[in-house]
This record gives sequence, C-alpha cells and structure tokens, in this order.
Amino acid sequence: METLSSLQNHFLIAMPSMDDPYFARTVTYICEHNNEGAMGLIINQPVELNVEDLLEKLEIVIPDETRGLDTPVYSGGPLARDRGFVLHSNDHIWRSSVKLSDDVTITTSKDILEALGQGNKPNDYLLTLGYAGWEAGQLERELAENSWLTIPADNDILFHTPSNERWQKAVKKLGIQTWQLGPDVGHA
Repeated sequence: METLSSLQNHFLIAMPSMDDPYFARTVTYICEHNNEGAMGLIINQPVELNVEDLLEKLEIVIPDETRGLDTPVYSGGPLARDRGFVLHSNDHIWRSSVKLSDDVTITTSKDILEALGQGNKPNDYLLTLGYAGWEAGQLERELAENSWLTIPADNDILFHTPSNERWQKAVKKLGIQTWQLGPDVGHA
C-alpha cells in the first residue's frame, strides 16, 4: 500500500479554476489528513458575524471590560456549519484542545468561547463555523487534478494577515504571483 504523506498543518490554496462556490479562492488550514480522509478549516471567508455577536447569540456573558471582540468569524466549510472550531496559539489549553503543530491548537469545547468572553483569550486565534472534509482518497484525487496548491502553514498568514489578502499571500509564498496562475491547467 502506498504511504500517504500527511498535509496536516499545511494550507490548501484553491487554484483559480476551482469553481466550487464554497472553495473558490480559498485558503484552507488542514487539521487532519490520514488514510481515512482529511479535515480542514477555510481561513479566508469571513461571515457577517464577529466573535462578540456569536458569544451573545450563545448567551455567553461578556463583561463590559471585554466588550469589543470585533474579530471576524469565518465560514470554515460547508459541513456542520452550526459547530464552532477555534484555531489558536498554544499559550492556552482547554477541555477539548488538540495540538496540531508546535504552534497551533484546535479547540471545539464551549469553555474556550466562555474564556474569550471573559478576556482570557490566546495570543492568536481564529474562530470558524463549519469545516471542510474529504473522504479517503478524495483530496489526493483533487490534488492530482491540480485543484489545489499546498504549502506548509504559516502563522503570519493564519493569524496576522487580513482575510482578503490571505489567498494572494499564500500563493506568493510559493514564489509566484497570482496572475501567473492560469485558470486552465494542463498536463504535458
């Protein structure tokens, strides 16, 4: 059996030819990738909701001194859109935290949301609703069809780059400009 090279802690960069409305011009952080499939979070599609709005909808108390949580919430993908995922720096750990790399952890338990409301937040974080998933072999097929480019994840892009610049900046890390990516892909 062929050994799978894991793309965990990598970015998937959608090629310009990607016409799926969920994934066009997206950057997806891969949280898990193994022989059973892959799971990732789109990191550059903000929704019309910020963290404070979300916490209020969930009836999480936000003291006046921590108000102003205007960090955007992102659409992490088309699956389980009512479920929250928080990618964050490793300086805090919560009940359901899973370390994905030396620098990035994912947490899905409500205690991180309560901590955000109280101002006890990690140095860096990104909150998504929903996730993207691929069944066994699906992502590998899409890669072979040139639907995606991959690069190791970059925390500057993940946490510090404005969402509308993440796709271009990720492409630039490959040493190319976005205009150099043609909409059509061919095989020699």
